Amino acid sequence: MKKLKSLAAMLLAVAMTAALLSGCGPSIQVEESKAPAQPSQSGEAPASDAPEQGLTYADGTKLRMATGYNNTKTGLFFDPETAGDGITLADGKTYHAGELKPTWVEVQNKLNIVFEDKYQGNSASKEFDFWKERLGDVDMVSGTATKLTENGEAGNMVNIAEYLDQMPNFKAYLEANPIVHMSITGNTDTGAIYFSPYFDGVDDIERMPLMRTDWVEKLLNGEGEFTASASGQTAAPKYQPYMPTSGKVEIDVVKADGSGVEKIAKDYDKGGNIIDTMNKNAPMDGVTAVNFLRHYIDEAYDGYYGANRADLFVGQNAAWDADELVALLRCVVANAQTLNGTDSIQGLFTREDNNNQRRVDMFRFAGMLFGVRGLESRQDYLYVGNDNQLHDARQEKDAYEAMERMHTMVEEGLISKAFIDGSEESSKTYLENDLGFMHYDYNQTQTLMNATALQEGEKYMAAMVPVARWYDGTDDNGVYMRFTESWRSVKTDGWGISKAGVGSDTDKLNACLALIDYAYSAEGQILMSYGPEAFRGSSTFTFNGKEMPVIADATREELWSKANGNYTNYARFYLGSTLSFLKSQAFEYQCTHEVGQQGAGYISTAIGLGTIKHPELGMASNPWYTIVPTVLPTTKVENDTVAGYTELQEKFNQQKDGNANMLLDLIINGVQDPEAQAATVANDWSGKQYLAIKQGAWERDIAYYETLK
Repeated sequence: MKKLKSLAAMLLAVAMTAALLSGCGPSIQVEESKAPAQPSQSGEAPASDAPEQGLTYADGTKLRMATGYNNTKTGLFFDPETAGDGITLADGKTYHAGELKPTWVEVQNKLNIVFEDKYQGNSASKEFDFWKERLGDVDMVSGTATKLTENGEAGNMVNIAEYLDQMPNFKAYLEANPIVHMSITGNTDTGAIYFSPYFDGVDDIERMPLMRTDWVEKLLNGEGEFTASASGQTAAPKYQPYMPTSGKVEIDVVKADGSGVEKIAKDYDKGGNIIDTMNKNAPMDGVTAVNFLRHYIDEAYDGYYGANRADLFVGQNAAWDADELVALLRCVVANAQTLNGTDSIQGLFTREDNNNQRRVDMFRFAGMLFGVRGLESRQDYLYVGNDNQLHDARQEKDAYEAMERMHTMVEEGLISKAFIDGSEESSKTYLENDLGFMHYDYNQTQTLMNATALQEGEKYMAAMVPVARWYDGTDDNGVYMRFTESWRSVKTDGWGISKAGVGSDTDKLNACLALIDYAYSAEGQILMSYGPEAFRGSSTFTFNGKEMPVIADATREELWSKANGNYTNYARFYLGSTLSFLKSQAFEYQCTHEVGQQGAGYISTAIGLGTIKHPELGMASNPWYTIVPTVLPTTKVENDTVAGYTELQEKFNQQKDGNANMLLDLIINGVQDPEAQAATVANDWSGKQYLAIKQGAWERDIAYYETLK
C-alpha cells in the first residue's frame, strides 16, 4: 500500500520562488489584496474588467451549446456520473446532473444569457462531425481549428472578425499578439476568423521527460563500483550510436546551483561512446552495465559530476543525450531486482495504451531525442525551415530514421510491453506498482504520482531536455543543443458560432460574440481558469509579473478529495473552467507537487538562461525558430482537395479515438527503408501536393502578418 503524503508537504505553490513554466520562472509573493487580479498571459495588453461590449441582446437570450472538452464529464453541465445524487462543492452549493457547473452559472448571471445543453460528450473533432449536417440545431459548437475554419470558408460558421470592433477585449488581445491573430486567421484576403482560440497557457514549455530519479541515483551515485546481489542480463544489442564515437562535443549547461551557464565537453576520445562500448561487450549482466555507464560518465565528462553521476540525467546541470539514455534504460531494465524487487521493469511507456492521443507521445519524444522537427507541431507535422518554407516531417527521411532507432529500443525490451502488444495491461499502474521508469508527458498531472502512488524516498520528476543534433541552418553539420518543439500556443481545438444556428437572430449572434469577448476580459480570464470567486482566497500572488488569486483552502482540499490533486480534471469535471478560451497557468502552478516544481524549475531556469531553445511566438530572425501557425488560410477548394488525401488523413491520425498512427506501427515493427518510406508519403500519398497547398497558404500568411504589425 502506497503512503499518501500530507497536503502541506505536497504543495509549496505559494512559497517557492523557483521557476516553473516560463523563461525566468514566476516570482511568488503572497499578500492580502482585494485589487483586481490581472491575467498572466505573455505579451498581452491590459484587459477590461467589465463585460461591457458594443453588443446588445435581450436578457435571457438562450444559446444552444454543443461545447465541451473531450467527454461527457467535461461539458458546461454536470453529467450523472459526476453529480450522482447531488454534489456539494467548496462554494457550499449542491449541484445535480443536468445543472450548469459553477463557472457557467457565473457566466450566465454576468451576461444575462441562458445556456441549453446540446453537448454530446465527444472530442472536438467528433463533436463537430456529429453536428455538421445539423448546424441549425446549435448556436455554438466545439471543433478542431482546422474543421471550424474549413467550414467557415464553406459558409457554415460566423466570421468573428467582422465584429471585432464590438469586442474590445478580444480585439485588444489580438492586437497585442499578432502571431496569435495570424494563427487563427482563416482567410488572409478577408481577415476572417471562424473560431475562438483556446490557450492552455501561452509561450512556455508543454510536455517534459519524466523519470524515476531515485532509481537513477541508486544506480549511478556513490564512490567505487556498483554492486548488487542479483541482476538480469541486457538484451542482444540492436541500438547503434547516435552521438559521435570520437572527438569532443561541447555544450552549454546551467551551473549546478542555477546561477549561470558553463560549457562542458563530452570527450569521446577519452570516454568512448557508451553505446559503442556496451555493444562490443554485450550481452552483460546488469551490474556490469551500470559500472560501464559509471566509468563512462567519469571519463567522458572528466570527473565533472563526481560521485553524483545521476546529475547527468536529473540535475540542474544535466547534459544527457539519446545514447546515454539508452545506456541508462539498459541498466534500469537489467536491474529490476535491485530497483523494485521483481524480474521486470518497463523502461519507456505512454500514459494510456488504449488512447491514441497519448500513445503518440512516444514519437513526439523520438523527435526530441533525435533532432527531428515536425513531430510535435501545432498543425499536422509541419514546421518552418530556416529557408522560411514549410516542411512536412512525414516526407523526410530523418523522421523514419528516428522511428527505426526507437524500434531497436523495442527489440532490446526498453519500451513497455503494453505499448508494443496493445494488451489490456495498463500503464496507469506502472508507477503505483514500481513497474515503470520513464515517459513524456505533462508535469503537473503526472508528478502528482509522488503524492498518490509513490512511497517516501521515491521520486518521479521532470528531467532536463536532452542534447541532440538539430539542423537549424546555422551550421551545415548541425548543432548539438537542447531544443523542444513542445511549446504552448493556440491549441488545435476551439469553439465556433454556427451561422445556421443563430440565423438572422441578432440577439443570439450578439450573445455568442459577447461570451467570447467576456472570456478575454481580465475578469473572464480569471473565471475561465479559477472558477467563481467563492473558489478563490482573499490573497494574491505574483505570477510571471501579474497579480493572480491564491486558491481558497476549501478549494485546495476539494481538489484532492475529488480529483486526487489533478488540477485539470478538477477544473473541467467540477468547476467547468479550462474548457476553452484562455487558461492561466497560475492556478495549475499552485496545485503542482513540490517534486513537480523542482524538476520543472530546473527546466525553466535552463530556458531562461538560453540553454534550452524553443519555437518563438513571432516571426523569428531565423525562420527555423518560428512556430508554425495552428491554422493556415487555405481556401475551400484547397481544403476539399486536402480532405481527399486519405492516406495522410488516416495513417497519421493523432485523435484520441483514431486508428493506430503509422509512426507508432513503425516504432513497433521497424522501418525497412526510411528514404523509401518518405518518398511513398511524398509521391504516392499526395504529400507533395499537400505541402504545396500549405506552402501557398503560408506565403499568404506571411504577407498578412506584415499588415498586422
